[in-house]
Amino acid sequence: MPPTTPPIIVDERSNGMIVGIDLGTTNSLVAVMQAGKPILLPNRLGQTLTPSAVSVDENATVLVGAPALARRTTHPLSTATAFKRDMGTTREYQLGKLSFTPQQLSAFVLRSLKQDAESALGIPVTEVVVTVPAYFDESQRRATRDAAEIAGLRAERIINEPTAAAMAYGIHERHREFKAAVIDLGGGTFDVTILEIMEGVIEIQSTAGDSRLGGEDFVAALTEYVADQSGLTGLQSEPILWARLQVAVEQTKRRLSSVPSDRVVLSNFPGPGQSFERIVTRAEAETVFAGLVSRMRTPILRALRDARLRPEDVDEVLLVGGATRMPLVANLATEIFGRLPSRELPPDEAIALGAAVQGALKARDKAVDDVVVTDVAPFSMGIATASETGRRMLHGIFSPIIERGTVIPVSREQSFSTISDRQKVLAIEVYQGEHSLCRDNKKLGAFNVTDLPPRPAGECEVRVRFTYDLNGLLEVEATVADTGAKKSIVLEQTPGRLSEKEIAQARQRMAELKFDPRDSLPNKTTLARAEALHVELTGDARDMLRDYLLRFRAAIESQSTPDIDAAREELNAFMAALSRPRDGLN
Repeated sequence: MPPTTPPIIVDERSNGMIVGIDLGTTNSLVAVMQAGKPILLPNRLGQTLTPSAVSVDENATVLVGAPALARRTTHPLSTATAFKRDMGTTREYQLGKLSFTPQQLSAFVLRSLKQDAESALGIPVTEVVVTVPAYFDESQRRATRDAAEIAGLRAERIINEPTAAAMAYGIHERHREFKAAVIDLGGGTFDVTILEIMEGVIEIQSTAGDSRLGGEDFVAALTEYVADQSGLTGLQSEPILWARLQVAVEQTKRRLSSVPSDRVVLSNFPGPGQSFERIVTRAEAETVFAGLVSRMRTPILRALRDARLRPEDVDEVLLVGGATRMPLVANLATEIFGRLPSRELPPDEAIALGAAVQGALKARDKAVDDVVVTDVAPFSMGIATASETGRRMLHGIFSPIIERGTVIPVSREQSFSTISDRQKVLAIEVYQGEHSLCRDNKKLGAFNVTDLPPRPAGECEVRVRFTYDLNGLLEVEATVADTGAKKSIVLEQTPGRLSEKEIAQARQRMAELKFDPRDSLPNKTTLARAEALHVELTGDARDMLRDYLLRFRAAIESQSTPDIDAAREELNAFMAALSRPRDGLN
């Protein structure tokens, strides 16, 4: 039976509300403020976690969520996961005969969550707060907003995931005063944020992270280790076999959070009649993960340094993100801060709950009228300049205009001058990062300031203003001091950024695609999971599963709802019995 959800009460006069969405690398959730508290909304399966997965079946029908995820071992070339990691890039995913950008794939997930919210609330949902990793750059944030627009949603705010988590904690602890470190290890990204909560005021003091480090990397490292240790080199050239091994290793990694050792077991692997089995211990896995854990330490220490705090100054350590269930994350936090971390809220849920709080703030909900949140810029942002040193002109020097850790929203201005006599054009190249040379930072965009008044070198002044808003979006404006002429950009042409025409085209394409009817989702999900399990089984268990599958398919063809529901429950119960976690091996 699906989990029960508190009843949703909606003001009949309301035409909509601002919901919060955690658009995750592995799973996504939607939440809303209800009776002064944030609650999660269930999907069509009665679950709060919707896998961030998209698959295309043989009929070119798009599957989203659980049925898509279940197909990743049987149809890996037609299934996409972890596409959030490519937001803000020009990569395309080929799924069968169809191709999609990361924004389009994310839009499918957002569309599914929008429909779930509308079903739960009984009203249209058009406004949303979407969370992103704190270390998402400007192009990734804009790509996230594009995805929302494609899905028919207006992203009222784009907020950092640790900030959202802090809001979820802060709404319960609004009358306390304490400093906290939020450690957020999700499926694809890692963030750490230092904040202070003071009687409803949540003040972000610093943030740091790694946008290419997450639970997926731990799975990949352990999969490669198991393959190497088992003589399965070259298996990556076999997509189905590699996908099956990855899923089995991922399940073992999760079980190792609660048991000292576990078996990776696969039947008919790599060929019919063959099987694969390997014992992996938690100690063994943690040795494999040592390099990844080391990468987590650096942002934690940087965030403390930027906040001008010592580890002992932090009162609480909050763990957020499903990957923080690994004991090594808690061990690292305890080692650095000298205290056990808190898991007051389920790590998978805190971010979505906080996004709902932000939605309530945006909607001026009286339940949060005493909550105030400040945030900071996660990166330094500036322009490329040149400097004469020892009769040599050095180009490509990074000159920050907004330093990381600056409270946002913010607008800062600096003056620059020409380097040549009678210079007519000044190139403004915008970068973000912390390195002294632009080539080591990320370029966000560029534009030219033309028709400069003819002046000797150094005497034509141009003022450059950076304006960075609460959504993490940057506007750059250049003003010629002598003439007052201005030119500005909102960095519309960053990689992966879609124009209004492209967004409209993506919406039209979505409207033309075939999506599985929502009523068929429970059946499609059960069938996909059963097919994936059938591949792994042998002998009597496989024969019994096949019998349950045949009865379920026959019930579907009969179109008798009671028969379908009964057969689906029987099949799910049988699969649950087969898939119960095994005890650890000592």
